Amino acid sequence: MRLLVLFTAFWALKTQAQQIPQYSQFSRNQFMANPAAAGVYDFIDVTVSGRWQWVGVADAPRTSFLAFSVPLKFKPVSYNPGIRTSSGPSQQPEIKTGKLKHTVGGQLVADQYGAFTKFSFSGTYALHLPMTKKINLAFGIKAGVSNNSFNSDKAQVLSIINPNMPYDNTYAGFSANNANKNIMDLHSGLYLYGKRFYLGITGDQLTRDLVEFGTASANFNPQVHYNVIGGYTIPINEALSITPSVMAKYMYPAPISIDMNIIADYNKMFWFGLGYRHTDALIGLVGMNLSNKFKLGYSYDFSISKFNNYSSGGHELTLGIMLGR
Repeated sequence: MRLLVLFTAFWALKTQAQQIPQYSQFSRNQFMANPAAAGVYDFIDVTVSGRWQWVGVADAPRTSFLAFSVPLKFKPVSYNPGIRTSSGPSQQPEIKTGKLKHTVGGQLVADQYGAFTKFSFSGTYALHLPMTKKINLAFGIKAGVSNNSFNSDKAQVLSIINPNMPYDNTYAGFSANNANKNIMDLHSGLYLYGKRFYLGITGDQLTRDLVEFGTASANFNPQVHYNVIGGYTIPINEALSITPSVMAKYMYPAPISIDMNIIADYNKMFWFGLGYRHTDALIGLVGMNLSNKFKLGYSYDFSISKFNNYSSGGHELTLGIMLGR
């Protein structure tokens, strides 16, 4: 009997974080966690991000994504190529409620961990219904295709019984048969929000491997995931507000995973905070609005697990572009 070392190590750690990529800046990029969060702001919102986890560990998880959402009705502003000369801070955009909104969008995600790579592309539609003048309820759906592959060059096989055993039929068949498969992904979400709070629930990979195509015999076994996300903004004074947020993730049979953070917004321009991922990491977060069109966020993960002995931590960098604001 043989063990695929990298598969076991990374997949065990991914089951704690689950098969869906995790993001330290989840409260600032809620669209990646819930498709119904697309279109909260009434402008074209584009986000590009890269995440490097467990820096220093060979073939550690790396994730990058490009996401955008487009309201079907928005007012484009005239383009001015000159240097921004307006006075005052570039404030956070305002959340608007009390009206019906339709939003379309898309996501392109590349996720690599150990010998496994996953590329996914999906389209999103969200419908925002006004419950009151101050509260909206959004329904969102995300559908697409993911390409899952296994690179045997990055895998090491050991034998528990006989380390000198030169061949294993199961592993040889798996790695030789083009371990590459395309799987349809379907995700849906509900998102209740106002200017000071949000609460959402999401189901990911709802169809599992019901629709798949490719010649490989590999079984990547996608599981249904659920997450609940929520936050509430507490104003301290005119310049300062604090927003505690939490995300709970669940995939059977893995235990529930909890992420928490608390972020302070200063002058509606700068933000900084602390986060905690249960049994995994302490997180520092910082960001700012560079202008009315650009925003930047950075987070650093300090591992509190055994990986702290082998890794210098993790980094996540995000750039947001706001068009038609």
